[in-house]
Amino acid sequence: MKVRDAVNLNPTVILSEATISEAARVLSDSQASDLMVIDHHRNFIGVLSEGDLIRAALPKIDELASGGGALNAADIFDDKAEALRSRKLTDILIASPITLKPTDNLLEAAGLMASRMIRRLPVVDAGKLIGTISRADVCKAILSRAGQ
Repeated sequence: MKVRDAVNLNPTVILSEATISEAARVLSDSQASDLMVIDHHRNFIGVLSEGDLIRAALPKIDELASGGGALNAADIFDDKAEALRSRKLTDILIASPITLKPTDNLLEAAGLMASRMIRRLPVVDAGKLIGTISRADVCKAILSRAGQ
């Protein structure tokens, strides 16, 4: 089997010029855990996950130490979140994530996802986002063929 046999052709996408605030809204509205970032021509730019957003907003140890410790953490968190809202999502996205091609072997893709603990990967062909593949997509493809 190939990746193309299990690919989700309708991934949750966002345009690269969107703000971090817009990305947070799309993540929340779609209940997706990550967004595929594209340009107007569907060229693949990168991936932005909910974890990326949270990490960007969380105070770092040195910020806590210089800002009064845990008592002031909520204020630091609020300040960082406010500063993030209008920034472009390209400031924090993963610009060179692992990607798959539609012609890649599905078993190898499953092994990669399992060994690296990756839940979803973009499927890209000639620089264009084709879709995504998740561990659930792999399971469905493999198990639906098992009875054939």
